[in-house]
Amino acid sequence: MVLLAAAVCTKAGKAIVSRQFVEMTRTRIEGLLAAFPKLMNTGKQHTFVETESVRYVYQPMEKLYMVLITTKNSNILEDLETLRLFSRVIPEYCRALEENEISEHCFDLIFAFDEIVALGYRENVNLAQIRTFTEMDSHEEKVFRAVRETQEREAKAEMRRKAKELQQARRDAERQGKKAPGFGGFGSSAVSGGSTAAMITETIIETDKPKVAPAPARPSGPSKALKLGAKGKEVDNFVDKLKSEGETIMSSNTGKRTSETTKVHAPPINMESVHMKIEEKITLTCGRDGGLQNMELHGMIMLRISDDKFGRIRLHVENEDKKGVQLQTHPNVDKKLFTSESLIGLKNPEKSFPVNSDVGVLKWRLQTTEESFIPLTINCWPSESGNGCDVNIEYELQEDNLELNDVVITIPLPSGVGAPVIGEIDGEYRHDSRRNTLEWCLPVIDAKNKSGSLEFSIAGQPNDFFPVQVSFISKKNYCNIQVTKVTQVDGNSPVRFSTETTFLVDKYEIL
Repeated sequence: MVLLAAAVCTKAGKAIVSRQFVEMTRTRIEGLLAAFPKLMNTGKQHTFVETESVRYVYQPMEKLYMVLITTKNSNILEDLETLRLFSRVIPEYCRALEENEISEHCFDLIFAFDEIVALGYRENVNLAQIRTFTEMDSHEEKVFRAVRETQEREAKAEMRRKAKELQQARRDAERQGKKAPGFGGFGSSAVSGGSTAAMITETIIETDKPKVAPAPARPSGPSKALKLGAKGKEVDNFVDKLKSEGETIMSSNTGKRTSETTKVHAPPINMESVHMKIEEKITLTCGRDGGLQNMELHGMIMLRISDDKFGRIRLHVENEDKKGVQLQTHPNVDKKLFTSESLIGLKNPEKSFPVNSDVGVLKWRLQTTEESFIPLTINCWPSESGNGCDVNIEYELQEDNLELNDVVITIPLPSGVGAPVIGEIDGEYRHDSRRNTLEWCLPVIDAKNKSGSLEFSIAGQPNDFFPVQVSFISKKNYCNIQVTKVTQVDGNSPVRFSTETTFLVDKYEIL
């Protein structure tokens, strides 16, 4: 099969959208499409018509035609199957089969056409895969947003705690008849503890828009805390705009830009001079009828030293993993020392670790098809009924030591059938009509909330509700590998350190 071009044209042969898969001039394709309606005036009903050089395979769509132009030696059965897939793609992006609607979504259609055919040959894809490929959904963006929201919540909680402390200090000072202590950092001069507490409280109440609460009495004069809060919102909007334009915004800075108050009082991560980032990413594929097709997990310990006096150190690693992970140290790390004593140190003890840069010192990998290793099992049961399908989906946490946050289970839905009717649900849900998905949102899944279910009804077939995708973030790693102690090379004196642990989803699908 060699497909020359795919086009949507009017009954007069005017091309609305055309995608050529081989070298072909615009004049050539317009001439072929203009000749197409004239060839059909034979009084016979066919799904194809031939000339001396090409074959037209077509399907009427109200006032339009979906036309494939192929070579004469192509397989007509494959051509018809491809034509049906093209005809199913168009309603995915166009609400009505009209010329102006096709023109408005022309680029979406061209991108979808490219997923079906490459260099004139049919790709082995179905409608659900085309929808997934053209959406170009970014999992990293979802993770970034989840991390940022978590950091903002932690910052707000810390702001409230500081405000209570300041108010308590003011009340204690008033009871003892002393002048309330002053606090600087919000402007050119220090202000009283009472006004600072009031200003911080106002900033908190303005930031928490969903909660309707009466604001306390404002202090006289201009409120610098309120100005800083407003500035923080402007910075948020600016950063969001940069992100929408494709700029990379580091998540470590986002926790510090909500407002100046957050910067001073509540950094999201209390980083010591020796800081370690333990990150794991999981890729998992399961079958809808059970069985783990593949599970792969990659983990790494990143070391960052901000003070050169702590350059010559050793990390004490505690490995309680019983799943059989494969460990690998950095080439400059003493492998014998790690194997015998679980210590990470340089081969040359006189050398220092790099300062102010992230260094990967240990990484691990786990690949398995053992079902007992699945951290979160998803069971989706669509059953056909008289009005469509009744779908029951449930989750169960297999690893009791894990705590999964911001869990989103995404179920694809048939297009053009409206919103699902939700029966019972643990948690919340969001229906995205543009992407035709149902998102089941669960803030926390842990040992106290191990299982839950969702029931809904909608028109469709059982295959329409796969693949189911899962995303989450956790502050506990899966393989239970931790750094318990850091010591100096000389004298083995302990060193203060901080740790940031993240367990992320790279891909988690039930096919």
